Amino acid sequence: MLNSSQVSYFTLAAYFDTGNLKYFNFMIVLFLYIFIVSVNILLIVVICMNRSLHEPMYLFLCSLFVNELYGSTGLFPFLLFQILSDIHTVSASLCFLQIYCVHTYGAIEYLNLAIMSYDRYLAICYPLQYNTRMTSKKIAKLIAGTWLYPLLACIVIIYLNSYSQLCGNTIYKVYCDSHSVVKLSCSHAHVTNIYGLIASFGTIFGALIFILFTYMKILLVCFSGSKQTRQKAVSTCTPHLASIFNFSVGASFELIQSRFNMKSVPNMLRIFLSLYWLTCQPLFNPVMYGLKMSKIRVIGKSLMSNVGS
Repeated sequence: MLNSSQVSYFTLAAYFDTGNLKYFNFMIVLFLYIFIVSVNILLIVVICMNRSLHEPMYLFLCSLFVNELYGSTGLFPFLLFQILSDIHTVSASLCFLQIYCVHTYGAIEYLNLAIMSYDRYLAICYPLQYNTRMTSKKIAKLIAGTWLYPLLACIVIIYLNSYSQLCGNTIYKVYCDSHSVVKLSCSHAHVTNIYGLIASFGTIFGALIFILFTYMKILLVCFSGSKQTRQKAVSTCTPHLASIFNFSVGASFELIQSRFNMKSVPNMLRIFLSLYWLTCQPLFNPVMYGLKMSKIRVIGKSLMSNVGS
């Protein structure tokens, strides 16, 4: 029985030998990472450099895109190294760092989507009071809270994991996550499990219930409002709803993968399900918002043409 601080490394057992095909896999993952970084940075630059986009909705989007970069950087460089490596081990300190990045990324994503729904709720339900309710100070507080709460709350998860008693060091995934370490515990790890469940369900379901509440209010206004109000709601809410659905599907895959026995599922499918929630949003959001938000699309094209000339 070992204290996890005495474990020097973890073995990632989900990897398997693909021969020379690993170079092909490496190129695909590298292309995805370059695409994610390029597109998200482009959209952040577009929003930051144009004062016409310094509106609450676009500032919340900027926070969302920064989180996509953060989450991708916590996964892709590690994944690229492991694909080329013949020995799939990771140091304990790097494993706990990745756990921290992965869990904070997920929590920040849900909270970002929640404050974006609140912004749409005020814009559609209280259009005349929107500017007085959504002030610069309030925007700063919402964005700061979205980031600070997960960054602080996940420190407790890392602390509990790092001092738990472990009976092994083999993780059956392609990256480190908290529940995989908890399953290695010699004891029942009640405290870690309870805290993890409360933190996860509190963040996820708290955010989803709040989003559901705001959209119920938006729907009531749309049904009783004019055609113009309904069109505005559809144009601004469609990308947001698609993003919520996409990320919730990915998070559900990860929850099922972590909590239930998936040994009967093919290994490649298990890997895909475990990676989907970390890759779906960084790929999906820039494309969705870049295409659907006309102001971002027009200014982005203008910026690219100026760079090209």
